[in-house]
Amino acid sequence: MTATPAWSQIFRCVDDEGHVTYSNVAASKNCKRMQLEPANSASAPAKTTGRTPGAAANPTPVDFPKVSGDAQKARDNDRRAILTQELANEQKALEQAKKELAEQEAVRLGDERNYQKLLDRLQPYKDKVALHERNIQAINKELANLK
Repeated sequence: MTATPAWSQIFRCVDDEGHVTYSNVAASKNCKRMQLEPANSASAPAKTTGRTPGAAANPTPVDFPKVSGDAQKARDNDRRAILTQELANEQKALEQAKKELAEQEAVRLGDERNYQKLLDRLQPYKDKVALHERNIQAINKELANLK
């Protein structure tokens, strides 16, 4: 499916006081037709340059600071240790959130004869459990991406 460009004429009009207006109709003798290039709303196809996809247009300068292999391994190990600690904290928080949810599910308040009131009261606890589960999944994904 292709889009056909819409063509129209554009006029630049200057009134007696010097105010400039643009219109598709020549409203007076002081209007001049503008010569415009057609607008292309479709994106240009990607050019093949022989570079790998995502490669920078400008290569990294030779004098650009580089990290040694040992320094990078140390950074990766530090990152792994931090992520492992965050994972342990999230797992503890998840267990606590599950415990709080179970406690709240066991309690029935007198004004909760309507089941929706019970669900409304429990929803923040369920949201907290879901949040910690998503955090654990994200941390595990980050750990899996480490070399």
